[in-house]
Amino acid sequence: MKVPPERLPLAAEFPAAHREQWQQLVEGVLRKSGAQPEDGAAAEQALTTALPDGLRARPLYTAEDTSAEPGYPGFPPFVRGGRPQGSAVAGWDVRQRHADPDRQRTNEAVLADLEHGVGSLWLELGGAGLPVAALPEALAGVYLDLAAVALDAGAEFTEAAEQLFKLYEGREVSPGSAAGNLGADPLGLQARTGSAERTGALLAEATALAARCAAEYPNVRALTVDALPYHEAGASPAQELGCALATGVAYLRALTAAGLSVDAALGQLEFRFAADADQFLTIAKFRAARRLWARVAEVSGASAEASAQRQHAVTSRVMMTARDPWVNMLRTTVACLAAGVGGADAVTVLPFDSALGLPDAFARRIARNTQSILLEESHLARVIDPAGGSWYVEQLGEELAQAAWAWFQEIERAGGQQAALTGGLVGERIAATWAERSGKLAKRREPVTGVSEFPHLDEQPLVREPAPAPLSGGLPRVRRAEAYEALRDRSDAFLAETGARPKLFLASIGTAAAHTARTTFAANLFQAGGIATSSVESVDPAAFASAFAESGATVACLCSSDALYGEHAAAVAGALKAAGAQRVLLAGRLGEVPAGVDEFIYAGGDAIAVLTSLLDQIGVAR
Repeated sequence: MKVPPERLPLAAEFPAAHREQWQQLVEGVLRKSGAQPEDGAAAEQALTTALPDGLRARPLYTAEDTSAEPGYPGFPPFVRGGRPQGSAVAGWDVRQRHADPDRQRTNEAVLADLEHGVGSLWLELGGAGLPVAALPEALAGVYLDLAAVALDAGAEFTEAAEQLFKLYEGREVSPGSAAGNLGADPLGLQARTGSAERTGALLAEATALAARCAAEYPNVRALTVDALPYHEAGASPAQELGCALATGVAYLRALTAAGLSVDAALGQLEFRFAADADQFLTIAKFRAARRLWARVAEVSGASAEASAQRQHAVTSRVMMTARDPWVNMLRTTVACLAAGVGGADAVTVLPFDSALGLPDAFARRIARNTQSILLEESHLARVIDPAGGSWYVEQLGEELAQAAWAWFQEIERAGGQQAALTGGLVGERIAATWAERSGKLAKRREPVTGVSEFPHLDEQPLVREPAPAPLSGGLPRVRRAEAYEALRDRSDAFLAETGARPKLFLASIGTAAAHTARTTFAANLFQAGGIATSSVESVDPAAFASAFAESGATVACLCSSDALYGEHAAAVAGALKAAGAQRVLLAGRLGEVPAGVDEFIYAGGDAIAVLTSLLDQIGVAR
């Protein structure tokens, strides 16, 4: 009998492929490139990429790599989403952040956001933002039965909650129509400030608010489990998840001890995580977070309906740059996409100028329109769990969940999140993680586009009004670009004082074919530290010496091929030293250091150390 064409498998006419065959092909390609893997398995291992938390991304995933059963969307363990329909009906909640202490400007910005696609508001109150007493003015004209409000008032969360409750009552908002989060987070506050003196009292206030919300406002949550303090201190994804899990468990214990049922207590928590430009790791993180919390809910005796984790995604501050801030638009777009694909319930895109101070109206418009494009034009939310079925994402999520659970257990053995914060376990472990990552950033193993790679020395800086000082005293706040931006600040100060940037002379030996790769590499490296470069192409030591003298530079770098270095490096370096060069570098790594060359610069070297020492030698003040 003839099989209808529509019933034939797509691969019916192709022979079955096996992993060993693929490994052999990879082995052959690597051997042609100069690598000598022992066998196919070693060839596959050579293409494996190291990730944080000891995880590794393999070059190939197949059905053999399937992880634990992810379930269905809206059902435990909620890996595929907390709701059966995902975001397909109305998209995720577009939530915009506001921290301007000027109540009038905040109100204008809030209304503009709500008129142009924003669904809910995230308001920073207290010392780090808008005065708590100004909340009614900031929300003037806002339909509180339509727009959810998430508060973040630090230690003043009770006062802020009372202000919001009064607004609900004064505007006759029915209790069932009010929605949002009161933002109580005593442990997150301890992480931010380093002070544990009031944590117990604040936790008692938070449980009282939770009891009130559970009784009177069914769609308002009292507590936020904010993982941003850990992420912004340099935590890895597993550390961020583990700290959030330990915090959530501490709140769950406090709420149930105060008389709330497990289901009611779970309904009072919202989790806030960072989303960054590492697309797949971010997707995996949000999926893993739901799996982890579902396990906590399960062992706590919760019903399946109450076990889904409510997630608020915020694009990472760690990845934001003050230099070439326009690139932040690209970073936040990828992060927003990853958060949406990962199943976050609400997403906040930070404006591209957030690292510079208070964002302007243009930056806020771009932030909200980033989400509108992904939702309305890219139709990203129309597919329920678009990452589902990806062997890579599902396996990565499972491995990340296992690493986070191990860290959570370590925190629990230390006495819980408060004890781990007070005793220094959390801070020490995160500091070690950031130190390791800082080394990769210094060596440009983790590039920062527009800062450590492809810097633009002539960019005109954006100036923004300073933002209120954030809470401090506890875990630090870090950014990937900060070490390079500090060097650029030194260069800017030198420019303002002398009228010119620090200079370095590039001696490009031979033809363009011989030196271009290393000339480009060297110029990119030096400009990342704010050092302007000029280059001359030649093989004549005297020509280099003359050009160097005219350049006004005091340091030089040789750029060429290894073969031409053997012929000319010593003579050119000697001529440059005779012309007044205080230091001569060479782009590349040779077996021996040619006469007259002081050091090598190369891919994988410590760029921060080299640039710092060069600025010191040139005479740029710290």
